[in-house]
Amino acid sequence: MFFAQEIFDAIFQPMIQKAIHLILVLSAPMLLAAIGTGIAVSIFQATTKIQEQTLSFVPKIAATFWALVVYAPHARDEASAFLLEILNYIYQMQVDAVLK
Repeated sequence: MFFAQEIFDAIFQPMIQKAIHLILVLSAPMLLAAIGTGIAVSIFQATTKIQEQTLSFVPKIAATFWALVVYAPHARDEASAFLLEILNYIYQMQVDAVLK
């Protein structure tokens, strides 16, 4: 049981932390674009007294899609690097299991 705790502390806990960090980093540009656009549209609606409900959705969708298109190459690189790191750990565990 102690061996399993060492493996968890050495490998899985940092991987879980990296995965959570990666999720936050990859979703942040789209979320920030939607939030910023939502605030701008809300201010515009408040100053012009236009209370059209659909006015807030189209700009948010467009800003989110734009952020996704701009940020997609970086997100792909980050996710690929994380996947390769996970696959490397799996390979190392297989090699260690065969050698023991």
